[in-house]
Amino acid sequence: MQSPVERAKLESLSGGKRLKGILAENSADQPLVTVVTAVYNGQSYMAGCLESVLRQDYPNVEHIVLDGGSCDGTVDVLREYDDRIALWRSEPDGGVYDAWNKALAEARGEWICFLGVDDEFLPGAISAYMALAAANPNAEYLSSNVRWVHPSGFQKILGQPWTWGAFSQWMCTPHVGSMHRRSLFDRLGGYNISYRIVADYELLLRARDALRTAYMPIITVVMRAGGTSDTCRAFLEQARAKISAGGRNALLTTVELYAKIAKYSLRPLRYAMARRSTRKGGA
Repeated sequence: MQSPVERAKLESLSGGKRLKGILAENSADQPLVTVVTAVYNGQSYMAGCLESVLRQDYPNVEHIVLDGGSCDGTVDVLREYDDRIALWRSEPDGGVYDAWNKALAEARGEWICFLGVDDEFLPGAISAYMALAAANPNAEYLSSNVRWVHPSGFQKILGQPWTWGAFSQWMCTPHVGSMHRRSLFDRLGGYNISYRIVADYELLLRARDALRTAYMPIITVVMRAGGTSDTCRAFLEQARAKISAGGRNALLTTVELYAKIAKYSLRPLRYAMARRSTRKGGA
């Protein structure tokens, strides 16, 4: 049984409107959208992420933020937004996908999406997604484009319509901000935390060519590059997921893996050339 001190400590590391009895609800004409953010030591980005959700013009959104026990002031930011976040909690976890699984147990939305602490929704993004959902009532996964920004200043647009032929080779639909119908998790389960980087890809691979999707060619999110998802280690996990969850040929997957690693090694040169071309174009 928890002591009063232990209960007070737990309460001090959680908050949000839900703990005050304010619950978001689904409705037939405006389905509830749950935005999930997992964070660890993300103080410098936390407010920007939260504000990008609060600025959305779609009226039925809940934001769940699970912090992995930050020690940099992230919790202080969450406390400042306590009356505008549906639920936040700070406690140790087993990584981002463990946090996402915890959030799935808390999510009340018909649609669920995941937004990194260093990513931001653009205005009108959620409204656009819900219009896409209404136009495609059988879809269970909705995607769009994102603007990917590298610290060097290099930018590119990511995203294309989902097809099994492309997706079985690489994650052609950016996961950040994309929408998952709750029934998709009921069917496929949660995230496999044995994957440290690409569990989002692995989960969708489980559906194979039966995944029901819809796509809109607009930019909904600004995504900052970096982290483990932008490393060669991610390619190794992708290869494992493609074989085990996607059923892809192991030899073919190995060839694709080495090709990706070779291309990755040339990134600094490509970024430098892109920056030089941009400077010349603006001269």
